[in-house]
Amino acid sequence: MDLESSKKGSWKTILILAYQSLGVVYGDLSISPLYVYKSTFAEDIHHSDTNEEIFGVLSFVFWTLTLLPLFKYVFVVLRADDNGEGGTFALYSLICRHVKVSLLPNRQVADEELSTYKVDSPPEVKNGSWVKALLEKHKRLHTALLVLVLLGTCMVIGDGVLTPAISVFSAVSGLELSMSKEHRLYAVVPITCVILVCLFALQHYGTHRVGFLFAPIILTWLLCISSLGLYNIFRWNRHIYQALSPYYMYQFLKKTKQSGWMSLGGILLCITGSEAMFADLGHFSYTAIQIAFSFMVYPALIFAYMGQAAFLSKHHQFNTSYHVGFYASVPEHLRWLVLSLAILASVVGSQAIISGTFSIINQSQSLGCFPRVKVVHTSDKIHGQIYIPEINWILMILCVAVAVGFRNTKHLGNASGLAVMTVMLVTTCLTSLVIVVCWHKPPILAIAFLLFFGSIEALYFSASLIKFLEGAWFPILLALILMTVMYVWHYATIKKYEFDLHNKVSLEWLLALGPSLGIARVPGIGIVYTNLISGIPANFSRFVTNLPAFHGVLVFVCVKSVPVPFVPPAERYLVGRVGPPAHRSYRCIVRYGYRDVHQDVDSFESELVRKLADFIRFEGYKANWIDSRVEESGCGSSNSTGECRLTVIGTVDFSGAPAFEIDETVQPASVSIGFQTVDSVNNIIEMEPVAVVERRVRFAVNDDDSDTDERQKVDAQVVEELEDLLAAQQAGTAFILGHSYVKAKQGSSFLKRAALDVGYNFLRRNCRGPDVVLKVPPVSLLEVGMVYVV
Repeated sequence: MDLESSKKGSWKTILILAYQSLGVVYGDLSISPLYVYKSTFAEDIHHSDTNEEIFGVLSFVFWTLTLLPLFKYVFVVLRADDNGEGGTFALYSLICRHVKVSLLPNRQVADEELSTYKVDSPPEVKNGSWVKALLEKHKRLHTALLVLVLLGTCMVIGDGVLTPAISVFSAVSGLELSMSKEHRLYAVVPITCVILVCLFALQHYGTHRVGFLFAPIILTWLLCISSLGLYNIFRWNRHIYQALSPYYMYQFLKKTKQSGWMSLGGILLCITGSEAMFADLGHFSYTAIQIAFSFMVYPALIFAYMGQAAFLSKHHQFNTSYHVGFYASVPEHLRWLVLSLAILASVVGSQAIISGTFSIINQSQSLGCFPRVKVVHTSDKIHGQIYIPEINWILMILCVAVAVGFRNTKHLGNASGLAVMTVMLVTTCLTSLVIVVCWHKPPILAIAFLLFFGSIEALYFSASLIKFLEGAWFPILLALILMTVMYVWHYATIKKYEFDLHNKVSLEWLLALGPSLGIARVPGIGIVYTNLISGIPANFSRFVTNLPAFHGVLVFVCVKSVPVPFVPPAERYLVGRVGPPAHRSYRCIVRYGYRDVHQDVDSFESELVRKLADFIRFEGYKANWIDSRVEESGCGSSNSTGECRLTVIGTVDFSGAPAFEIDETVQPASVSIGFQTVDSVNNIIEMEPVAVVERRVRFAVNDDDSDTDERQKVDAQVVEELEDLLAAQQAGTAFILGHSYVKAKQGSSFLKRAALDVGYNFLRRNCRGPDVVLKVPPVSLLEVGMVYVV
């Protein structure tokens, strides 16, 4: 009985999620009937008395919806999730965890201990091992893969500009049937612009305030278009189902030839928004999205398109574009009601793509591929609902400009179609790699997937690309600008890391600093931000050189991203010592996933102090209870002057030990591998510990009670260290950040000098500073000027 009730509960949850997904996932896809036929019959082809054109278009729409959203996404791509998350970065993250192709230079073996770092164990026969070896061997393939991901990302952002414009414009264009030609020009575009401005102006409130209305609106809209479709089928042409045969696609292309092929750019708009099924997978579940599409969205769309085709098959006299549109098939006494509902549905669909744009830009920042922007949580309860002010206003300006500039559904459709199809092609390519290197399937299966779905998408892509001068130029231009910005930022980030790595100072230098050299320790906590996961950064040495003093408690903090969607808070902090306990210096590595938002705590300073206190208590617990014989086999005693132990500090009760401890021997030879760059193959970049690294979970308990005095001594040291930490916190905290200026070294190529001296420094000056991104209080900020000659 309990099993049955749990099953009922789980199915109830799935059905609720399926209902909720209608408003978030399917808003864009469900409003496509507004503009598909109108875009298709705009200029390239015309509706004739034989109905071959309308039957052929209906057949193309049916099979496109069936093959791509249903077969490709619902049955294949949705299974390529990353811990339940979907999207372009989920696929890239999966590939990076199975194949060493990531260009981010801060990989640690400790990251593989994360609970979300899941790597499927390969079968006994490694299918596609040669593909993995090929990808790992050639550095250019690493760059090509990143460029492919950036291309998909840029096109998603482009879709975030075009979808609100075409959706709202198509919905408002229903006024055309009620107005004269002279009034249309002065009504449709201004009303569209007003709605768009209002939509973006309300973004800072967050979707959670009105999100409960999204699902009912889309559900009502789907019921509306399916009912209208059934009405038109029974009223005008009950045999329209015969047009679903692939034979009519052949007849369509045979009759229309090149103009029919060019009209495919309008037909592909029927799948606009399909990518949202995968991108928003993390908010729902595979089963919920599958049920919602298969049993609600897909049938409703098919009935809607069949109904429009049935109406047009009996109304050959309508040759103007607005008479081929959606509203022509709506009974006249229902048009105002349907118009109002269509505008609401278009706003919901636009909201979904805008939120998705915010999310993917936040993920791009995690990869170090986008200039720093301010990310704001809009909901305290729902994680992942964010708002980016700069991006919001840029999107608004571009949306309004596109609506005013293009002024017709055809050009908007050409632009949107190219962006949508590019994203789908990128997803197909990445999924093919996942099939081989992550699922360990035979390469022939991945090739078949790539050729079958890739050829369909390539056909539509070519039809959109041929319309370059008729609107398709816009997403290409926008993607070119965005890719240039993202690649320059990523390239400069890598070069800065290399510079930091080669110019870091030794631990012995830090330990030697003292009164004998005129260096004073002042009260307080000094938090030094660095990109390095080991060693002392050059900006700190410059700080000490210019100001011969540093704080009594010193913490080197590295905020890094790992190739997982999110890092559980209990596993976020890696804490260790730098030098002996008496030096009061620590290292803290704060790990985030590509879907995490970095400002996840109100006060990073307070959170960091709590983690340090937990670490100190754990060190005392370990010194009292862990078997000394195990300790001797580790990387040194507590008196070691090295930096060799990082412990995961989470939400634990220190009557017991943390979940696990990671020992890492941090030596230049063990954490560095060759990294080929444009200038030199001798540059070394910190990537991953190799053979000499030890990782172990240690819980050996010493039952010998003879050393009670020693334990009391250790307890006294722990209390003293905690008191010093509390006193330092009360004395004040200083955040030490590098204020960087990047300059290409002499002899560099013109392209490199343009990218670094001009491009990167312009972006750095005009984007948010690291202090804003890291939420550093301005009164506690100390900036150290650094010139990076790379």
